[in-house]
Amino acid sequence: MAKSDTRPANWRKMEIITAAAECFMERGYHATSVDDVAARLNCTKGRIYHHYRSKTELFFDVHREGMDLLFQAQDAIEVTGLDPRDRLIAMLRAHALAMLEHHTFENVVAQGVQVHRFDQTSASERATMKELIASRDVFEDRFKDVLEAAIAAGLVPDMDVSIAVKTLLGGLQWSIFWYRPKKRDSAKDRRALADRMVAPLLSGLGLSAE
Repeated sequence: MAKSDTRPANWRKMEIITAAAECFMERGYHATSVDDVAARLNCTKGRIYHHYRSKTELFFDVHREGMDLLFQAQDAIEVTGLDPRDRLIAMLRAHALAMLEHHTFENVVAQGVQVHRFDQTSASERATMKELIASRDVFEDRFKDVLEAAIAAGLVPDMDVSIAVKTLLGGLQWSIFWYRPKKRDSAKDRRALADRMVAPLLSGLGLSAE
């Protein structure tokens, strides 16, 4: 009896997205071509064009996957029942860890808005960019809501919530520039690093991680 294929139905498309993320991270959007992605996969361009009409369309899907990974890291915290202060701390830790664990995709997410703010050439691309920006806004709003709740409960000092959240997320996202994954890094190593990344941000909020 033939062994059943346990891979997800969209595994071929995910292979393309993953390879494209690696190429975009290493070379940047403008310097990456569909040929580069095909070479990374050791396949023909036809395989990629079967799923994507253009490099831009592929880039957008890499961006979507990167955002999905960030949302997934937060979803488990939504049902924890923590008070707003502890929930904010848990959310920051989860975001820091997601930035480390999905370094390649999150690098492309960071490229996304800057690359396409000036590069959209069609109505459909402009519409997609608005969709991606809206997704980023929804993600940011999750943190704003929790910080506002923590302030209202007297658990965090009063502050400009919008500026505070942009600063917190920006501080963690900066890891795309200095963090370089190593094969010997373990999940425990990444969690410890995520905690060290979050600690000075909490101090700035007048909080302790303890």
